[in-house]
Amino acid sequence: MKISKEARRASRQLFRLCMVDGKLDETRVRQVVEKVGASKPRSYVGILNSFAHLVRSEVERQRAIVEHATDLDDSMKEQLRRSLSQKYNRDLQLEFVLKPELFGGVRVRVGSDVWDGSVKARLENLQAQLA
Repeated sequence: MKISKEARRASRQLFRLCMVDGKLDETRVRQVVEKVGASKPRSYVGILNSFAHLVRSEVERQRAIVEHATDLDDSMKEQLRRSLSQKYNRDLQLEFVLKPELFGGVRVRVGSDVWDGSVKARLENLQAQLA
């Protein structure tokens, strides 16, 4: 569904209203959705769809998914937390996922950024170069 410029502009304005000190306020997000749903302005479906996309993107930017092949000790987890928070200049919520199929190393995803230092990725790159 194509969203009009006005609907996109309105969703961005609503999104900015939900930001408090650079962070997304969940309470404000809920209030916006309730008020827009109740008042049903022109193109309200487009506004809500665009708003949902903006919120989803912001939530993904605040979360880092760390996939690892073996268990990480607490000091390594804390070191990853500090270095990622420093790189992105904000606190990130880290989610650690054990993935033995990586064989070794770590894959980190923050929003649309992906760093793949896994053995599996290196083997796949080597295989592609040899083919």
